[in-house]
Amino acid sequence: MIRPMAYVLALLALLTLTACSAPPPSSSDDVQRLATEIQRLGPDVDPQEAQRAASIAYAYTAQLAQEYQITDPPLIHNTKVNRGTRPRGLCWHWAEDIERRLKQENFRTLTLHRAIANADNPFRIDHSTAIISSSGETMYEGVVLDPWRYGGVLFWSPLAEDTRYDWVAREVVLRKRRQEQVARLKPYTGG
Repeated sequence: MIRPMAYVLALLALLTLTACSAPPPSSSDDVQRLATEIQRLGPDVDPQEAQRAASIAYAYTAQLAQEYQITDPPLIHNTKVNRGTRPRGLCWHWAEDIERRLKQENFRTLTLHRAIANADNPFRIDHSTAIISSSGETMYEGVVLDPWRYGGVLFWSPLAEDTRYDWVAREVVLRKRRQEQVARLKPYTGG
């Protein structure tokens, strides 16, 4: 039988070892699977654009992991960013940076979107991501590109299959927040 203190010490040792490791590099198979999924977004998706988007998504995630100095799981890294001991790496940083990088490609057959989950849930923190879709389609027909979720390892999935989060278009969430803020600022005129 493992004694509780021994268990805690073993768990802390394991966390220390895994927390200090860099995210594993992606393989060409990973990139190809994502390129294939992007290609499946529609018959008009240019295969070269799908391949380029997948390659950039993986390579740029690795680059950002280095720049953000990722050595911990996401929530621990968030704490370090919020304390000022890491430069960036909150989920919205990842989403903003990967969206900006992919938009530099000026894709003809692909469109980038941003989404937020948990905005209406006071018990969970907001989570932001970038989504890529076929040109002219909404984010709901797209593929989630989420490098934050696994601490610098690119997670991707068709949005419809990403059951962990209920994604809402970023502009919808921000519009609602602005409306709520305006409502709070209105002077009380009741009697």
